[in-house]
Amino acid sequence: RDQAGSFLDLCYNPKLATAVTLQPVNRFGFDAAILFSDILLIPHALGQDVKFIERDGPQLSPVRSVRDVDKLNSELDFAHLAAVYETVSNVATQLSEHVTLIGFAGAPWTVATYMVEGRTSKNFDLIKRWAFSDPIGFEILISRLTDATIIHLCKQIEAGAEVVQLFESWAGVLPAKEFLRWCIKPVKFITEQIKERFPNVPVVAFPRGAGTGYTGYAEATGVDGLGVDYTLSPTWVAERLQPNVAIQGNLDPAVLLVGGSAMKAAVSEIKLALSSGPFVFNLGHGVLPQTPPEHVAELVQLVRED
Repeated sequence: RDQAGSFLDLCYNPKLATAVTLQPVNRFGFDAAILFSDILLIPHALGQDVKFIERDGPQLSPVRSVRDVDKLNSELDFAHLAAVYETVSNVATQLSEHVTLIGFAGAPWTVATYMVEGRTSKNFDLIKRWAFSDPIGFEILISRLTDATIIHLCKQIEAGAEVVQLFESWAGVLPAKEFLRWCIKPVKFITEQIKERFPNVPVVAFPRGAGTGYTGYAEATGVDGLGVDYTLSPTWVAERLQPNVAIQGNLDPAVLLVGGSAMKAAVSEIKLALSSGPFVFNLGHGVLPQTPPEHVAELVQLVRED
């Protein structure tokens, strides 16, 4: 980040972004590499002002009405995004054959939360106020994001991504009816469009915090893989979800942080419950910054043990 000048500059620097993408694979021997990028590159490419403030996170000029949506670009600006696809291409040529390259984007609802709230939110009252009071107007923003996400993911696939993942980080803040409209429906359409163009590319979705919304999610959206968060029991996941979809998850990042016997027990529980079906071991959310690297190395060893 210091070399690039800012977080956004790092995302748009193919040489540095390639190095950051490859670093964990080279260090820990992971089976897959996930593109170094960010879900907020789409609003940035649509013309929204996006900044990442150190120790404070993303800050965006808010979009809170149809009039604000009309001020955005009608299409993605590829002036910056071209660098992202160059990174994908660079990584694809440097990975070993047995290592899969995963591209990604934020799901429309989650990206919209940042666009409307202007930053990470605790209550999501601003976006909910718009979505509940003017659902037709709010649909315009979601549709714009849905179309942009399809293009962005397809460009990543064309550049060399072998799997694409949709991160729905704020799935858990919506009531059931709105979850269906703002989370399920857009992801279903995105998946259909990708499958139409790239039928052999798996699509994974991670609706974090969805709770009971996980049930039937894969069938409703058509995704090939389902990321599950650490609040779900591995046994419940094996019984209720895994018969219908490949599972990705779901170690608590705090357990990785602690390591030791707690991590060994948790890994054993997850493997015992899920290893008999289609399963990719992963965390149930992102790695905590203070996690010792040696814990990550130990986790890889534990996962690969018979």
